Amino acid sequence: MITHIAGIIAAIAFLLLVIFIGIFLIRITKTMGEVNRSLGTITDDVDALSHQTEKIMANANELLKDVNGKVATIDPAFQAMGDLGQSVSDLNAATRDLTEKIGKSNEKRHKFSSASKVGKAAFDVYRNRRSKNNSEES
Repeated sequence: MITHIAGIIAAIAFLLLVIFIGIFLIRITKTMGEVNRSLGTITDDVDALSHQTEKIMANANELLKDVNGKVATIDPAFQAMGDLGQSVSDLNAATRDLTEKIGKSNEKRHKFSSASKVGKAAFDVYRNRRSKNNSEES
Protein backbone atom coordinates (compact mmCIF):
# COMPACT_ATOMS: atom_id res chain seq x y z
CA MET A 1 0.00 0.00 0.00
CA ILE A 2 2.83 2.39 0.69
CA THR A 3 4.06 1.76 -2.77
CA HIS A 4 0.65 2.60 -4.12
CA ILE A 5 0.60 5.84 -2.14
CA ALA A 6 4.15 6.60 -3.25
CA GLY A 7 3.13 5.85 -6.84
CA ILE A 8 0.06 8.10 -6.53
CA ILE A 9 2.19 10.92 -5.02
CA ALA A 10 4.70 10.48 -7.82
CA ALA A 11 1.91 10.51 -10.39
CA ILE A 12 0.37 13.64 -8.83
CA ALA A 13 3.79 15.31 -8.73
CA PHE A 14 4.36 14.36 -12.36
CA LEU A 15 0.88 15.65 -13.25
CA LEU A 16 1.59 18.97 -11.48
CA LEU A 17 4.92 19.18 -13.28
CA VAL A 18 3.22 18.59 -16.63
CA ILE A 19 0.55 21.19 -15.80
CA PHE A 20 3.15 23.79 -14.80
CA ILE A 21 5.23 23.03 -17.90
CA GLY A 22 2.05 23.33 -19.99
CA ILE A 23 1.18 26.69 -18.42
CA PHE A 24 4.77 27.82 -18.91
CA LEU A 25 4.72 26.76 -22.57
CA ILE A 26 1.37 28.51 -23.14
CA ARG A 27 2.78 31.74 -21.65
CA ILE A 28 5.96 31.42 -23.74
CA THR A 29 3.82 30.88 -26.83
CA LYS A 30 1.80 34.02 -26.05
CA THR A 31 5.01 35.98 -25.42
CA MET A 32 6.57 34.74 -28.65
CA GLY A 33 3.36 35.73 -30.50
CA GLU A 34 3.61 39.25 -29.03
CA VAL A 35 7.32 39.39 -29.94
CA ASN A 36 6.46 38.40 -33.53
CA ARG A 37 3.75 41.08 -33.70
CA SER A 38 6.17 43.64 -32.23
CA LEU A 39 8.86 42.67 -34.74
CA GLY A 40 6.33 43.02 -37.55
CA THR A 41 5.39 46.51 -36.32
CA ILE A 42 9.04 47.46 -35.89
CA THR A 43 9.84 46.18 -39.38
CA ASP A 44 7.02 48.27 -40.84
CA ASP A 45 8.18 51.34 -38.91
CA VAL A 46 11.79 50.82 -40.00
CA ASP A 47 10.67 50.49 -43.62
CA ALA A 48 8.69 53.74 -43.34
CA LEU A 49 11.65 55.48 -41.69
CA SER A 50 13.95 54.13 -44.39
CA HIS A 51 11.76 55.58 -47.15
CA GLN A 52 11.54 58.92 -45.36
CA THR A 53 15.31 58.93 -44.80
CA GLU A 54 15.87 58.29 -48.50
CA LYS A 55 13.62 61.26 -49.34
CA ILE A 56 15.45 63.46 -46.84
CA MET A 57 18.83 62.43 -48.27
CA ALA A 58 17.62 63.16 -51.81
CA ASN A 59 16.40 66.61 -50.69
CA ALA A 60 19.68 67.22 -48.87
CA ASN A 61 21.64 66.31 -52.02
CA GLU A 62 19.52 68.68 -54.11
CA LEU A 63 19.98 71.42 -51.53
CA LEU A 64 23.74 70.83 -51.48
CA LYS A 65 23.89 71.06 -55.30
CA ASP A 66 21.87 74.29 -55.16
CA VAL A 67 24.13 75.79 -52.50
CA ASN A 68 27.25 74.78 -54.43
CA GLY A 69 25.86 76.42 -57.57
CA LYS A 70 25.07 79.62 -55.70
CA VAL A 71 28.48 79.67 -54.04
CA ALA A 72 30.08 79.26 -57.46
CA THR A 73 28.02 82.24 -58.63
CA ILE A 74 29.14 84.34 -55.67
CA ASP A 75 32.84 83.38 -55.91
CA PRO A 76 33.70 86.03 -58.54
CA ALA A 77 32.18 88.72 -56.32
CA PHE A 78 34.37 87.62 -53.42
CA GLN A 79 37.37 87.53 -55.75
CA ALA A 80 36.57 91.07 -56.91
CA MET A 81 36.27 92.20 -53.29
CA GLY A 82 39.63 90.63 -52.54
CA ASP A 83 41.18 92.36 -55.55
CA LEU A 84 39.61 95.66 -54.49
CA GLY A 85 41.02 95.22 -50.99
CA GLN A 86 44.46 94.58 -52.46
CA SER A 87 44.14 97.66 -54.68
CA VAL A 88 43.16 99.81 -51.69
CA SER A 89 46.12 98.42 -49.76
CA ASP A 90 48.45 99.20 -52.67
CA LEU A 91 46.98 102.72 -52.91
CA ASN A 92 47.56 103.25 -49.19
CA ALA A 93 51.17 102.11 -49.54
CA ALA A 94 51.71 104.42 -52.53
CA THR A 95 50.14 107.32 -50.61
CA ARG A 96 52.45 106.70 -47.65
CA ASP A 97 55.48 106.61 -49.97
CA LEU A 98 54.39 109.86 -51.66
CA THR A 99 53.80 111.50 -48.28
CA GLU A 100 57.28 110.47 -47.13
CA LYS A 101 58.84 111.79 -50.35
CA ILE A 102 56.98 115.09 -50.06
CA GLY A 103 58.07 115.36 -46.43
CA LYS A 104 61.72 114.76 -47.40
CA SER A 105 61.39 117.21 -50.29
CA ASN A 106 59.97 119.85 -47.93
CA GLU A 107 62.90 119.28 -45.58
CA LYS A 108 65.33 119.80 -48.49
CA ARG A 109 63.43 122.92 -49.60
CA HIS A 110 63.45 124.23 -46.04
CA LYS A 111 67.22 123.66 -45.85
CA PHE A 112 67.67 125.21 -49.28
CA SER A 113 65.35 128.07 -48.32
CA SER A 114 67.34 128.69 -45.16
CA ALA A 115 70.60 128.52 -47.09
CA SER A 116 69.27 130.91 -49.74
CA LYS A 117 68.09 133.36 -47.05
CA VAL A 118 71.52 133.27 -45.48
CA GLY A 119 73.09 133.70 -48.92
CA LYS A 120 70.75 136.60 -49.75
CA ALA A 121 71.50 138.25 -46.43
CA ALA A 122 75.22 137.83 -47.06
CA PHE A 123 74.83 139.23 -50.58
CA ASP A 124 72.81 142.19 -49.24
CA VAL A 125 75.54 142.88 -46.68
CA TYR A 126 78.17 142.65 -49.41
CA ARG A 127 76.20 144.97 -51.71
CA ASN A 128 75.63 147.47 -48.90
CA ARG A 129 79.35 147.51 -48.12
CA ARG A 130 80.23 147.86 -51.73
CA SER A 131 77.74 150.67 -52.10
CA LYS A 132 79.21 152.40 -49.05
CA ASN A 133 82.73 151.91 -50.34
CA ASN A 134 81.76 153.33 -53.73
CA SER A 135 80.06 156.30 -52.05
CA GLU A 136 83.00 157.06 -49.90
CA GLU A 137 85.35 156.93 -52.84
CA SER A 138 83.37 159.33 -54.85
